[in-house]
Amino acid sequence: MEATTFTVPAHATIRPWIDPVVDEHGHDPRSSYVEQFWLGVIGPTATWIMRRLAAGFDTEPSGFTIDLDHTASAMGLSYSKGVNSPFGKALHRCVMFGLAHPLSDGLAVRRRFPPIALRHLRRLPDDIQAAHADWDRNTVRLDARDLERHLIDAGVPPVTAIYASEVVLRAS
Repeated sequence: MEATTFTVPAHATIRPWIDPVVDEHGHDPRSSYVEQFWLGVIGPTATWIMRRLAAGFDTEPSGFTIDLDHTASAMGLSYSKGVNSPFGKALHRCVMFGLAHPLSDGLAVRRRFPPIALRHLRRLPDDIQAAHADWDRNTVRLDARDLERHLIDAGVPPVTAIYASEVVLRAS
């Protein structure tokens, strides 16, 4: 898709992008993994957009409609339907890096980020690459989604459940 043809309606329907593998083994957009390793790849605005969309899925898991102009304004950005505005560029980065894809009336958006690809990781500073190697070496391969689900079912807010799951997995 060319950058000049990427447009999203001002009132966009956001639907979950169902990917069983990434949904099972990926990382919540609000996780420290995304902040530490994806942020330098997609940029802060795209990261915040994905976090806001993840919050929307917390309350409306099957999808929702969002006013992108309002969302951009609330983030301190301007919005236009193309990729010429900062918000449009960030949305386009989400598409370019496989975190979202355009639909006729909006976007299909991943609910979880895949592990960062080696080609992207290699572009990050050496200390971030080393931190990722440490993270990979020290992370126990448990199903964090089960722990998150249990915490959420017990009434723990989703963001807190995600953070708690990461702390437990790192400590184990």
